[in-house]
Amino acid sequence: MSETALPKDDVRPVPDAPVDVPGDDMPPPAAVQRRGNGLAIVALLLGAAGVAVGGWGVWQVRHLQANNQQQLSQVQALNDQAQSLKLNEERLAARLAQLPSADELESRSRLVIQLQGDQQRLNQRLETVLGASRKDWRLAEAEHLLRLASLRLSALQDISSAQALVQGADEILREQNDPGSFAAREQVAKTLVALRSTEQPDRTGLFLRLGALRDQVISLTELAPEYKDRGDSLLGLTADGDGASRWSQWWDQISRYIRIDFNADKNVRPLLAGQGLSQVRLALSLALEQAQWAALNGQAAVYTQALDEARDVLKGNFNPDNPQSKVMLEQVTELSAQPVTVITPDLTGTLSAVQGYLERRNVNAEDSIKPLPKPAANAVQEATP
Repeated sequence: MSETALPKDDVRPVPDAPVDVPGDDMPPPAAVQRRGNGLAIVALLLGAAGVAVGGWGVWQVRHLQANNQQQLSQVQALNDQAQSLKLNEERLAARLAQLPSADELESRSRLVIQLQGDQQRLNQRLETVLGASRKDWRLAEAEHLLRLASLRLSALQDISSAQALVQGADEILREQNDPGSFAAREQVAKTLVALRSTEQPDRTGLFLRLGALRDQVISLTELAPEYKDRGDSLLGLTADGDGASRWSQWWDQISRYIRIDFNADKNVRPLLAGQGLSQVRLALSLALEQAQWAALNGQAAVYTQALDEARDVLKGNFNPDNPQSKVMLEQVTELSAQPVTVITPDLTGTLSAVQGYLERRNVNAEDSIKPLPKPAANAVQEATP
């Protein structure tokens, strides 16, 4: 359909004007002009459509080229991957060729299982041995504690230390929780009861009390009294204006050795003076010092003998009516009755019971340990590549 056709309403006839009609097929000028414009528009539209089609075609070409390039790169990457896979396949094939056969692998697997079982048994034995060794160390410690307790009792008669040592040994035996230790624990319990029922002598207290008595020896008795002038008539008669006469000098000398006592019914003892008193004090001090040594070392015979000597010195050389000597004599008599030794329990039976328990335990431990079975020789040969 032609776009240059005009509607019929737009054609208006010109009246009374002469019309020069060159021919019947020629259109009017206005119609020709409109038809030219329509053709130009159509041409422009066709040109634009052609340009668009050309641009779209160029874009398609470039897009196809890019796709082709990408596909080429992907193809190259796939080729590289195929090459690497081929190389890996060749390497795996080489490694598979080096691997042992199925029978050899099965024999090695059996050997590994056997070795694992032996290792587990060895670990169990090692744990058992280590646990037994720890228990053996503790039991040896208990035996050593009992030996120390026996030594303390025999040498020093130290009840408190021996009781603590035996208590430690009993705790070690209780930690074992072994029915076989019943006899040993029974002996230890008897020893503990005997130690707790034995009274510990206070040797340190006796030593200190005897030392205090030694300090009082020097002040027991003063020297023999001398006659002093107190304004008596006798001394006044013997003196003259020139000074003391021979009678007064003689009276001064004799007053050192003569004492007048108006209580004649009592036992009169001579007073010590000078060197004799010092010797008696030294003898009493030495006796008390010997008693100190005997009390500290638990020597009952020496302790009793030393206190008897001190009591004899006090009775034979000092006046019993003197308060100081009387109190010291009473204290010496009281101290002589104090015990310095004690009959200690015998730990031989307890120590023997513990040693017997240790021997039985060691024998049972040796019987329970058995050697591991050796692996078969053929299994080892099969496992060798």
